[in-house]
Amino acid sequence: MQKITSFLWFDHQAEAAAKFYTSVFKKSKIRQITRYGESGSKVAGRPAGSVMTVDFDLAGQRFTALNGGPIFKFNESISFVVRCDTQREIDYYWKKLSAGGDRKSQMCGWLKDRHGLSWQIVPSILPLLMSTPAKAERVMAAVLEMKKLDLAKLKRAAAGERRSRR
Repeated sequence: MQKITSFLWFDHQAEAAAKFYTSVFKKSKIRQITRYGESGSKVAGRPAGSVMTVDFDLAGQRFTALNGGPIFKFNESISFVVRCDTQREIDYYWKKLSAGGDRKSQMCGWLKDRHGLSWQIVPSILPLLMSTPAKAERVMAAVLEMKKLDLAKLKRAAAGERRSRR
């Protein structure tokens, strides 16, 4: 069993969010849905029988989503990083997770999805591309000009190439 589980507080959309996320990532599933009983519903201000928590797995990582009401909102101080091996994978996750999200929040490989959760869609080789101070400076300069990251451009920046080859 995973020792640490990410716990996500939603107003009322925990089940919809879990279904959305499990549709995006392979090897994902909803494990269990619990519902508010009489005593819990009074404290939480939620109807008895409504969804309280959703336990789910995303690509082998365990999560719990709670319908806790509008008290807390997501912000960019917490995000999930999706490491991608190819541009095709970057494009896939970017398109799926950004659909219906906050377009103004998209920068440097970061996006905010339709539920307000922040994601970083990054190439898995990013640490290698930034392995020296000079490479890191060039790659960071390239990243700062992008919304969705372009792996080919980042590789060119790491290599010190100024423009794309034709």
